[in-house]
Amino acid sequence: MNDISNIMKVKDGIVGLIVGDALGVPVEFKSGYDLSQNPITKMEGYGTYNQPAGTWSDDSAMTLATMHSIVQKQGIDYEDIMDKFVAWYSEAKYMQGNSTFDCGVTTSSAISRYVGQNTPALESGCKGERDNGNGSLMRVLPLAYVKDIDYETIENVSGLTHAHPRSKIACVLYVEMAKSMLENSGWTMEEHIFSACDKIKEYYKDSPELKHFERIFNNDLEIVSGKGYVISTFEVVVRCLLITENYADAVLEAVNIGIDTDTNAAICGGLAGIYYGFDSIPVDWVNEIDRIDEVLSLCERFEAFCDESQ
Repeated sequence: MNDISNIMKVKDGIVGLIVGDALGVPVEFKSGYDLSQNPITKMEGYGTYNQPAGTWSDDSAMTLATMHSIVQKQGIDYEDIMDKFVAWYSEAKYMQGNSTFDCGVTTSSAISRYVGQNTPALESGCKGERDNGNGSLMRVLPLAYVKDIDYETIENVSGLTHAHPRSKIACVLYVEMAKSMLENSGWTMEEHIFSACDKIKEYYKDSPELKHFERIFNNDLEIVSGKGYVISTFEVVVRCLLITENYADAVLEAVNIGIDTDTNAAICGGLAGIYYGFDSIPVDWVNEIDRIDEVLSLCERFEAFCDESQ
């Protein structure tokens, strides 16, 4: 597959992510048991955050902010990405309404250090063991489309908010999975996932952090948790992708596992969108997303940047 056809999958992954996010927003924090009794089967509204159907959360907003920065700067500018995050956090830019909701503690702490303490962007991220939420994993997908993206850059983009090595490795693994889907069109889902795992195991072979990924590497995912810990999220995503055969089933499975429903489904939806294609995303779900035309326009601009950088 050539580079140009890779680029044209931008809207597949980004809209896949946004739709998954919006499906999960109304039921965030609900338990898997509660959702087993009344599962999500379609785009719903209100619920946890009292938002209309088709509303995305911080997951999509920070993804769009990252894309917007790359398009404007014609490359990756860490300070500008953080500036875009600040605009989202303080002004609700990249949200559909006038308020920001569902910002994680690690992300807000990093933004506060960047703004309030004039900390450089690459030093603003939180590095503690407890700073391994899924807040950088949820926004890193655009990097998979950037030509010749390297692991250090992916780690740095994660580290703007989530600077612990575990979160950085998770972001690299996710981008590798997405790149595999972009570059190897005839492969199965299993081949994409475990080829990426093999690359990570080799590159980080001396890192003690790899032990935290063992259940993913070994496909030992019969029991998963929907909580917002980065490894738990990744386990949910991989399980949902492996046990389903289409976009809709994958993201609904991710939502109905419960707890961090929006982020689990967003991260799953990004990969499922790439793998199954834009046309696999139910059109009625896409049509529920307010400002979807703006999203598609940004995807086109992002494609143009990637095209020109070939």
